[in-house]
Amino acid sequence: MELRGRVALVTGAGRRLGREMARALADRGMTLAIHHHASGEGARELRDEVRAGGGRADCFAADLTDAGAARSLPPRVVEAFGRLDVLVNSAAVMHRVGFEQTTPDLYDSVLALNLRSVFFCTQGAAPALRAVRGKVVNLADLAGLQPWPGFAAHSVSKAGVVMLTKVLARSLAPAVTVNAIAPGAVLVPEEYDAEERERLATMAPLGRLGSPADVVAALLYLLEGGDFVTGEVLTVDGGRLLR
Repeated sequence: MELRGRVALVTGAGRRLGREMARALADRGMTLAIHHHASGEGARELRDEVRAGGGRADCFAADLTDAGAARSLPPRVVEAFGRLDVLVNSAAVMHRVGFEQTTPDLYDSVLALNLRSVFFCTQGAAPALRAVRGKVVNLADLAGLQPWPGFAAHSVSKAGVVMLTKVLARSLAPAVTVNAIAPGAVLVPEEYDAEERERLATMAPLGRLGSPADVVAALLYLLEGGDFVTGEVLTVDGGRLLR
């Protein structure tokens, strides 16, 4: 896919990986729909940055834990920009809470954003994506491929994203490709100290932490070069899944 001149919606684009991926798509000449909920300031800063560089971007607020809001977000983008070519489902939360400490409210809130919103946002985007033979990229996680007891609900939600990616790939073929990226330690929480960072680095056969640029490279491959790839989960973890 040639990205220049096309329209991308990136959910959770006001911070962290979502913001880095959105910026990379704008750098490729895409018109950018920047979704945000709690990170409005970061979304507006990115919008202004893109516009200052001569690009086209706007912010779209929505609470994606509301299935109706998730489903109606892509049509709002189409109304604003006339089309939608790429959907990146990035919005998520990650709570370090074990199985026995997880409450029903916490479980529901994690699954609502991390998994259910991906389902309904893609459902809302499907007509526009089919019309242009578009692409969907979901953000899974290494925790969706390994059981992480300390992040119980998160791990379950991301395992769901892995299977949902395959279901969507079958459902939207042949017009739309759907893939996922499963990052490892590429953007660790700011509160992690040097010892924790070193521990994570040593868990990967490559012996180092990754960076957001590694995830961006995977995204660009799936969008620009992966036209014959669908239903796949591209793991970006320095080989940690091998251990």
